[in-house]
Order: sequence, then C-alpha cells, then structure tokens
Amino acid sequence: MQAARGTAIDPETTAAPAGRSRARVWALFATIAATAYAVDLVTKVLALDRLEGQPDVPVVGDLLTLTLVKNPGAAFSTGTQFTVALSCIAIAATVVVLVLSLRVRSRLWAVALGLLLAGVTGNLTDRLFRDPGPMRGHVIDFLMLPNWPVFNVADVCINVAAGLILVQAFRGVRLDGTRDRDHEPDDQPGDRPGDRPDFEPDVEPDDAATASGPTAGDQR
Repeated sequence: MQAARGTAIDPETTAAPAGRSRARVWALFATIAATAYAVDLVTKVLALDRLEGQPDVPVVGDLLTLTLVKNPGAAFSTGTQFTVALSCIAIAATVVVLVLSLRVRSRLWAVALGLLLAGVTGNLTDRLFRDPGPMRGHVIDFLMLPNWPVFNVADVCINVAAGLILVQAFRGVRLDGTRDRDHEPDDQPGDRPGDRPDFEPDVEPDDAATASGPTAGDQR
C-alpha cells in the first residue's frame, strides 16, 4: 500500500488502521500479560514443590542451574531492606501500565507493556501473599546463571520489556504507533538553506528571446 507516489506506508506509523483496531491491539497486550503471568506463577509453584530443601539442579551444565531462593528485595535481589516500599512501587507501576495500555496502538508496544505488567504483577503477587506477610512477602527466585544473581520468569519479563521499550524509544515510535517525526510541523518554503520562495529561471535575459523562438519579423 502507498500513501503517495513512491512512498510506502510504515505499519508502525499508521494510527489505528482498520486491520489493527484498538480492541485487537489491547487483546494482544492482555494475552501477553496473562500468559507470561501464568508461566511465572506456575514455575514458582513448581520451584517450591521440587526444589525446597533439595540440592541445586544443573539444567545446562554450569550455565543454568535451578536453586530455590526466597528474595525479600527487588529484581536480582536488590533493595532487600525495602520490601514494603517495593510493594507500593509495584502497585503504582501496575496502575500506570494499565492506564498506558488504553492508549496503545502499536503491536510491539503491546508486547512490551504486556511483559512489563506480567513481570511487575508476578513479583507483586509474591509480596502480597507469601510469607512473612502481606506487602512483606518474599519473591520466589530459582534460575541461576554463572556470576549472576538468582532470578525468576517475572524478572526476565521485566528486562525483556525494558529492552523493547528502549527499541521503540530509539525508533521514535509512540504508544499510538505514530513516530515522533509525524508530530513535527511541516517545513515551509524558505525554511531550509538553499530554498527559494519564488521560481527563478536559469535563462539569462539576453537568451530569453532566443529561447522563445523567432520573432514575427523573422518569419517572412
């Protein structure tokens, strides 16, 4: 499809086209969020059931190991002394993501926000419902890489979402699918160096008569 002669339409820059309605993009967001949240929840339940009190389980040699850690802090075991504050931040972040999702028209933004919501709410669920109590619950981590803090599926979702958001920001793509340049005012004639508001012929005055052809007196 083309918008003008020789100009192709970029699907990411078209706001709410017929094939990508608001409802369909939001459904993609909701599906990604629900699926990733379910994967995070199920893997944590399995980790508690299979790994508690057990030795580490190598999955890919020393590259990936399963080990159970109950983390009172944020992603990758940071901020362990601020569990309640982190819970409040997670609740606020959940509300913000849900509000932003109402404006999303870009599929890549829908995926990013869906993963972000799944990651935030996945760890928030642990803080609200696990021991030692509401807002102070410990997050279940069980994935371990060499020289890397133990993490979980929710942490992976948050970091993948952050990467996608950076990609969209670098591309200048907004939530509604348009690009930053689409909101810039059009350049007026003479605004750019070398622009001339009026057309000036490149024919010199003495050559104008010659260029116009023979005069009436010459046609005999």
